[in-house]
Amino acid sequence: MQIDAAVLRAADAPYTIERVELADPGPGEIVVRIAGVGMCHTDLIGRVPGDLVAKPVILGHEGSGVVEAVGPGVAGVTGGDHVVMSFDSCGTCANCRDAVPGACPQMAALNMIAIPLDGRVRVTDAEGDAVNNRWFGQSSFASHALGTVQNVVPVTKDVPLEKLGPLGCGVQTGAASVLISLGVRAGDSIAVFGAGAVGLSAVMAARVAGATTIVAVDLNDARLDLARELGATHTINGADEDIAGRIRALSGGEGVQYSFDTTAVPSVVSAAVASLRTTGVCGLVGVGSEEYRLDPNLLLMGRTVKGIIEGDAVPHTFIPKMIDLWRRGLFPFDRLIAEYPLDQINQAEADAMSGKVVKPVLIP
Repeated sequence: MQIDAAVLRAADAPYTIERVELADPGPGEIVVRIAGVGMCHTDLIGRVPGDLVAKPVILGHEGSGVVEAVGPGVAGVTGGDHVVMSFDSCGTCANCRDAVPGACPQMAALNMIAIPLDGRVRVTDAEGDAVNNRWFGQSSFASHALGTVQNVVPVTKDVPLEKLGPLGCGVQTGAASVLISLGVRAGDSIAVFGAGAVGLSAVMAARVAGATTIVAVDLNDARLDLARELGATHTINGADEDIAGRIRALSGGEGVQYSFDTTAVPSVVSAAVASLRTTGVCGLVGVGSEEYRLDPNLLLMGRTVKGIIEGDAVPHTFIPKMIDLWRRGLFPFDRLIAEYPLDQINQAEADAMSGKVVKPVLIP
């Protein structure tokens, strides 16, 4: 079928809206007509020079929409269903069976390369050349995307479908890291470093969990104001010379039980660890290329640093949970969203990079 897609042909090129041909769904595959797709910081990996993400490629991995067709062997999803698309996983390995699909050994191959593992071309351009479309098992910067039974999550039809895409990755990562991976509980304290979509989702989740001290750290004062509205009890501008000291002072001199870094900036990660009480846990989700240097004495005192992928969530159960919290007025993730037509994707990217908007959502 003919679809419209935002194609990235080089790391330093603008997206171009192109008419491409999408193949019929194969075994276990599902065609989704996209209602909205969030732009996540991870999509910027396509901007990194090199061969990690093969070009040309359709990026986008926070899609939501309506099922138009299913391939052989698909159960539990049918035409007309409303769905949210999340990350892909194999579904059969030990980690997938243990309900930690983000730790699937095939995580990188299924999500980060964008090339089909079976080699079958699913999308071709006007010249008949292949366009890679397996980014996070969906490539949803398009009017239609091809997902799998592992990453297509049915949702109820009484919620605004075009706003739900960010629940598939960024919002899920922030919220599930707090509620599942770190296991924040009522009365706990947490410091969140970075008030982007992931960090602000973590702030909202900490409020849901009943944390009594929720500190948000960022360089953008407007985002710190939003963090307070969404549940932060304290905010700190990241330019402060002693962030860890201020956080310890806010938590009775002891430090917080949990810290959560979304930045991957080495100095910020160090501050996140230093802000912990003894036995505290620092969760890391930021993607970066620089090495961290941590004071071993901090770790010897019982602190833990934990890498987290997708919040350790199972999308098929956690996405409906977030929708239920939103319905109850407890998780207003839609306040992070700014909508753009798909053909304004380059402007949306620029606005996200400048900090003008928190979470662009593209509407085909």
